[in-house]
Amino acid sequence: MHPDIRRATDQDAGWIADIWNGIIVDTLVTFTTTPKSPSEVRDLIANRPVFMLPARAGFATYGPFRSGPGYAATAEHTIYLAPDQTGQGLGAALMDHVISHAAYNGFRALVAGVSSANPGAIRFHARHGFTQVGHMPQVGHKAGQWLDLILMQKMLNPPDTPNAGG
Repeated sequence: MHPDIRRATDQDAGWIADIWNGIIVDTLVTFTTTPKSPSEVRDLIANRPVFMLPARAGFATYGPFRSGPGYAATAEHTIYLAPDQTGQGLGAALMDHVISHAAYNGFRALVAGVSSANPGAIRFHARHGFTQVGHMPQVGHKAGQWLDLILMQKMLNPPDTPNAGG
């Protein structure tokens, strides 16, 4: 794990929005087309675990996969790096941190929704023990293109873990 990963604060909202918005506007990595405001990111920080790397290198978060009590032990995560910070193991450090934090907090499964336009993310998740559990053709549309959604999952706690879902 990267020793300098820390919880994000309200003061980090602007630069987190900057990283996120660059990805929203300039890539097909996310199907989202509406930029995030610093206010939206502050709300995220207040309601979910949001982790960040030093020097504004990247951030990660996780939260509910779907609403409803039956999904309470399953989370979906997001990890984004600044464009000039890739290839240095920082994404792996954030992923390890998210996996450890979610498992410690009783989550049983972690889900990744990956754009088919991002094959590197599929390989990245596989290296971290995620398996492909779904392929949804042409469910995303962005920049005039239909995109597939690849669903990947990692089990975090065995079924008999007493705090699963807690």
